Amino acid sequence: QVQLVQSGGGLVQAGDSLRLSCEASGRTFSTWTMRYIMGWFRQAPGKEREFVAAVIWAGGTTDYADSVKGRFTISRDNAKNTMYLQMNSLKPDDTAVYYCAARPVTLLSRSSQDYNYWGQGTQVTVSS
Repeated sequence: QVQLVQSGGGLVQAGDSLRLSCEASGRTFSTWTMRYIMGWFRQAPGKEREFVAAVIWAGGTTDYADSVKGRFTISRDNAKNTMYLQMNSLKPDDTAVYYCAARPVTLLSRSSQDYNYWGQGTQVTVSS
């Protein structure tokens, strides 16, 4: 099993920055860390969950949704088993509940259905 615990988020103004964290734990993750894809998704009220960014734990290859490219940066700290999402130049349209997710297959995916483990979600609200 894999447990994902999120932290960060909150209420900010347009143009501000925030950093989200997602710490992974569990025997399965610790044993097979290098096989995992970690990702961030978000869901705004009345909308479907959408892909934000993903990273291959081994090697660090990343993928971003067009809507956040150039503003958000996904990264990971192998020693801490923690993934981050640095969000800069935030816009009101970025307001959503953000979820981290893990996929035990070394292939990037933008589909939430391909991710097996999910964090508890954290609210990000950007005021105009």
